Amino acid sequence: MERTVPLNLRKTRRLVVKVGSALLVENGEARAEWLATLAHDLADLRSGGTEIIVVSSGAIALGAAKLGLARGGRGSLADAQAAASVGQVELARLWSDKLRRHDITAAQMLVTLGDLEDRRRYLNASATLQRLVETGAIPVVNENDSVATEEIRFGDNDRLAARVAQAAGADTVILLSDVDGLYDRDPGEEDARLVERIEGVTPEIIAMAGPESSSGIGSGGMLAKLQAARIAERAGITLVIANGTGPSPLTRYCDTAIGTVFLPQADASARKAWLAGRLAPAGVLTVDPGCATALANGASLLAAGLIEVAGEFGRGDLVAIHGPKGERLGQGLVEYGAAECRTIIGLREDEQEARLGYAPRAAVVHRDHMVRE
Repeated sequence: MERTVPLNLRKTRRLVVKVGSALLVENGEARAEWLATLAHDLADLRSGGTEIIVVSSGAIALGAAKLGLARGGRGSLADAQAAASVGQVELARLWSDKLRRHDITAAQMLVTLGDLEDRRRYLNASATLQRLVETGAIPVVNENDSVATEEIRFGDNDRLAARVAQAAGADTVILLSDVDGLYDRDPGEEDARLVERIEGVTPEIIAMAGPESSSGIGSGGMLAKLQAARIAERAGITLVIANGTGPSPLTRYCDTAIGTVFLPQADASARKAWLAGRLAPAGVLTVDPGCATALANGASLLAAGLIEVAGEFGRGDLVAIHGPKGERLGQGLVEYGAAECRTIIGLREDEQEARLGYAPRAAVVHRDHMVRE
């Protein structure tokens, strides 16, 4: 039966291509011939007018092989940081060499979680990506694993790719993986079915994902890809999961359309999209059922609806918002520090001033600084 191609990459204005470790590295060595075919794909798309940004894993795997580190360099944080330091040099050389054959300049860009969580640094990263693309270079982005710690890192390049797409103003992300896409159950089961089109990442969709990467050398997995899809869809970006194991993976996808396409669900303002994509809330505000209903209808979070405050945070920090059963309702920028939130928890506006010693603000989290699940 003829397949209907859900997305034509050749008509994409600006494309982010994410390459996983399992595709780029095999037994500690780069898959140089495979990478050459991918570089040809990128050059072909670029010649047709598509602007390209690459998010590439592989530094830790390459560096671990050179240093002789066990477990692919993931035995400890120190091993991962050391492996990344060595491997990033090799990774940059690989991309530069393969793209140079097509008269394309590769640009290395290493980022940390903080670079895309902090608004000012996010805008700086956005400006750099925009300028590199304008010059005709292809930015090759990776997490700066040589300095990142477990507490302040993306942890996988799937979510990083979605955040880079936001910062770069891309309209499409393709995650090249070692699977064809999202299956409705374990793809090893005989009756497993590839889900070709998804309109909204729901709890039911998330339940289809297995937690681990099948390769064992990467840090992602299907759950990370669904989290990336959720970031993308909220920012008005289309995301694709496709199999990249064979040669010329982008051409293969264009010709066969085998994969899973996540359609954008919103076209949020730039600030709202950035806020929705942030990954590291400093605390949690739990609200009562009435407040949860009000939030679902577009209201701000008021102190009267608060029932619990967790974490230590300051005014302007990102906090997660949970319902009374622990369900995640959204996240936003808080108007009070944690101590102040605990002082006015459950209080009406006319009761707050006496506790605070000053006139209360309009809300604990204003609706203009909040995104909902």
